[in-house]
Amino acid sequence: MAPSSANPPVRLRRDAQRNRDLLLAAARDSFARYGLDVPLDRIAKEAGVGNATLYRHFPTRDALIAEVFADAGVGLAAAGQEALAAEDAWTGLERYFERILELVAADRGINDLVTRAVPGVPGVSGVPGAIGIGRGHAATVGALIARAQEQGAMRRDVDARDLLSLFGPLCQALPAITALHPDLWRRYLALLLEGFRARAARPLPVPPIGEQCPDGTAPDA
Repeated sequence: MAPSSANPPVRLRRDAQRNRDLLLAAARDSFARYGLDVPLDRIAKEAGVGNATLYRHFPTRDALIAEVFADAGVGLAAAGQEALAAEDAWTGLERYFERILELVAADRGINDLVTRAVPGVPGVSGVPGAIGIGRGHAATVGALIARAQEQGAMRRDVDARDLLSLFGPLCQALPAITALHPDLWRRYLALLLEGFRARAARPLPVPPIGEQCPDGTAPDA
């Protein structure tokens, strides 16, 4: 079917398009350095335009975030596919989380996307921030864990909720960790994952998140 010409895409004037491009470039840089809560007037100043121009192009902070990070999940999805294709499931799992932390350590905006929900950003909205960047990410982690358990590399009494619940706070701590040493996060990721290895398994005292009784005890306690 031929595309409808009833609502053709709006073409900006050359100066308006230039201002929009300047705002997006300034926002990318500011979000990467300071996180998603950076003042919008600071972004406008970096772009060399007025606040009114910023709000004309991006009426809300969420609209600007959604535009800047429209492709944020592409690299994550590619890393997930590569990890799932690895012959050794544990190696794939390690590489997947290493790739995520490499991205998060280099960009405070990506860090915020991973650790909290941002309305208006596809794949992120409505997902508990500490649990991950979206359902696709959680599904990938679940599949990686299942493969590692099938190969006998990961303990059987854990699931994706356990790993993601610990991974979120590690991401939140990354700015402080990387300020001490840019690669220090590798140590803490290794420590986190080591507790999930089958060879280190000891009985866990309570079931995973979502399988607790209202009083916090195990269902069969």
